[in-house]
Amino acid sequence: MGAGAMIGQDGTSIERFAGVVALPSRSRSAYDLSMSLLLSLIVSAALSALAMIAIVGTRYLLVSGAFAAATRWRHPGLYAGLDKQIVREIRWSLASAAIYGLPAGVIAWGWRYHGWTAIYSDLSAWPLWYWPLSIFLYLFAHDSWFYWTHRWMHGPRLFKLAHAVHHASRPPTAWAAMAFHPIEALTGAIVIPLLVFLIPIHVGALAVVLSVMTVMGVTNHMGWEIFPRFIWAGPLGDWLITATHHQRHHVEYRGNYGLYFRIWDRLCGTDRGLGDFDAVRPGGRAAIGGDAGPAGRGAAAAGGHDRQRADGLA
Repeated sequence: MGAGAMIGQDGTSIERFAGVVALPSRSRSAYDLSMSLLLSLIVSAALSALAMIAIVGTRYLLVSGAFAAATRWRHPGLYAGLDKQIVREIRWSLASAAIYGLPAGVIAWGWRYHGWTAIYSDLSAWPLWYWPLSIFLYLFAHDSWFYWTHRWMHGPRLFKLAHAVHHASRPPTAWAAMAFHPIEALTGAIVIPLLVFLIPIHVGALAVVLSVMTVMGVTNHMGWEIFPRFIWAGPLGDWLITATHHQRHHVEYRGNYGLYFRIWDRLCGTDRGLGDFDAVRPGGRAAIGGDAGPAGRGAAAAGGHDRQRADGLA
């Protein structure tokens, strides 16, 4: 026993009395070093997560704010009377930013310092033709995940528990892009972090994926169509999703579950066609136009039950 150890009246060391086995000085030094390294790793990963949360939150505020400003310039009065709704959308979205940023920050730290993930920075590591292909693979995988989880969220129990938070925005605004209940935010936050372990992607291509995800998330909800008519009403619009397609989902509360592509909606018979922003009335009510026809108007009426369930979250 070391000279500095405290001895009880019966000769038992205080350390043993406390249930701690006294370690030799060399072993204790190794143990202290290991604990110090572990603490350093935890702090480093936590700081990376906090930084990513700040980045995701700031990106949301800047992008949604820019498109909201464009909306006020392009369509004055479109958001009139929606101030309280917008505050609620921002509050839910910033909470979602924390949920999205946490796993992303930890994985970014692991990639930077420990080589985690299949992200690569050397363009020569994979053929150049794979660069755009990897972007499509990520967008298709994300769209597939979104379609099925989104459709799942429209089940009666999950809608009432979580997804009604998003649909309480009637009509949605540019600030509603990330206005999710934490349960729904979690389903969205894990998909890209999982993909970076499964599908190789260049860091620049990943930036493109995240940019597309951000821009489409905002523009699909801002209440008007930003893309030229030849994109959403032409052959491309048969397969790509823009605000005109997603607007109908927010009117009918069913169908049009995709995010980027109409592939799954078409395969599964849930594609309801395009909506019509000109038919939207104050308060989020709309008469479906575009290619909807009488069937679309009937479907809009059928969506009333889900709208009533969302009323309490408005």
